[in-house]
Amino acid sequence: MITSSEERSMTRREFLIRSAKAGACVAAAGGLSLSLYDSKAPQRSQEKGALVTLPDFSMPARNGQMSIVTGEDRVKTVQRALKTLGGIEAFVRPGDRVLVKVNAAFAMPPILSATANPELVAEVARLCFKAGASSVAVTDNPINDPASCFTLTGIAQAARSVGAQVVIPRKSSFKPTTLQGGTLIKDWPLFYAPLEAVDKVIGIAPVKDHHRSGASMTMKNWYGLLGGRRNLFHQDIHNIIKELAMMVSPTLVILDGTWTMMTNGPTGGSLADLKQTNTMIVSTDQVAADAFGATLLGKTASDLPYIAKAQAEGVGQSDYESIKPFRDHVG
Repeated sequence: MITSSEERSMTRREFLIRSAKAGACVAAAGGLSLSLYDSKAPQRSQEKGALVTLPDFSMPARNGQMSIVTGEDRVKTVQRALKTLGGIEAFVRPGDRVLVKVNAAFAMPPILSATANPELVAEVARLCFKAGASSVAVTDNPINDPASCFTLTGIAQAARSVGAQVVIPRKSSFKPTTLQGGTLIKDWPLFYAPLEAVDKVIGIAPVKDHHRSGASMTMKNWYGLLGGRRNLFHQDIHNIIKELAMMVSPTLVILDGTWTMMTNGPTGGSLADLKQTNTMIVSTDQVAADAFGATLLGKTASDLPYIAKAQAEGVGQSDYESIKPFRDHVG
């Protein structure tokens, strides 16, 4: 697991070696991932009456809806951000079964910031257990081969090191869903198995540029819950992100802007794509989190149409200042 200090001291030679290994695995994994989507994950279901829907995992905010903490150390910033909102105990209760939905889309090393940071994932899982969670599962339905993605990103090792389970998608993991009020998510395969028996859902995503949607943050992170030929939705990217945000009402979202991918997103591939922005956002409002995250990319909420679309559906508030976010800094 790469720590913040290791990120800063990583030599160019170490980076090139790690990237070369990751690239080789991505090439090897490509065919397998396509097989997962084309043959294992169902397309539109023919089983009438078999549709599933997700419950509302959100909780009323007790000590505020959003916290923005600056600092270089992810562990310290997420700890402080959660503390200002009443601590993880305000969201995770003894006996809760918690699902942490990470962005593990690509088989790339964590230094490239294309995926959720393993150190951050481990700390959030550890805090959930400390609050009394009976189980913590970490999952995603990656673009590349899932096992390779969870291994090369460091997420699998990090999660397991604190006792969390890593859930890999399988054919039996998917069930069809239809979003009430939606036009795109209709009788579509949902990565339902890890969501079926949990009480709380936490999303963890990095702040990234995206060549189609303009940004990939907390709402775009739910894209990893879709199966089937989900690339078809790229033709209507802002509406699918809106519908994903309507479909998932999380307990918390954590947006990691410690390093922001400013260009060539969502995969990146070079340290030159990154900017050290030293910001951690924790929020019960995914729209507000993304609206603030846009500023780390040098954008505004109006530059990302899906934010206004999600707000119009009552998902959250794009005017993040109106919810009076806590702000703090840790050294």
